[in-house]
Amino acid sequence: MAQVSLDILTSPNCTHCEAFLSYWEKEGARWPSVAMRELSILTPEGQAAALKYQIFASPAIIINNELFDVGGFNKKQLEERLVVLSNNS
Repeated sequence: MAQVSLDILTSPNCTHCEAFLSYWEKEGARWPSVAMRELSILTPEGQAAALKYQIFASPAIIINNELFDVGGFNKKQLEERLVVLSNNS
C-alpha cells in the first residue's frame, strides 16, 4: 500500500473548508495510507503553498504535491483518486 500525502489549504470562515474537514474527520480512518495535513492560508507554509500552486480559492486539495481541486471538493472523484494512489506502490 503506497503512502499518500493529502494537504488541504484552508482559510478562516470558509464553509467549503469546514465541509471537507468534517468529511475527513468522519471518513479519514478509511484511508490509513493517507497522511492528511491542514495548511492555513494564514501561516507562512500555507502562503507558500498558495503561491507555489497559484491558488486563489479554498479549500485547495493537494495530493502527492499535485494540485487536485480548488474551491470545494467532489467526494467521489477524491475517493477514486485516493483508491488509485493508495493501491500503487
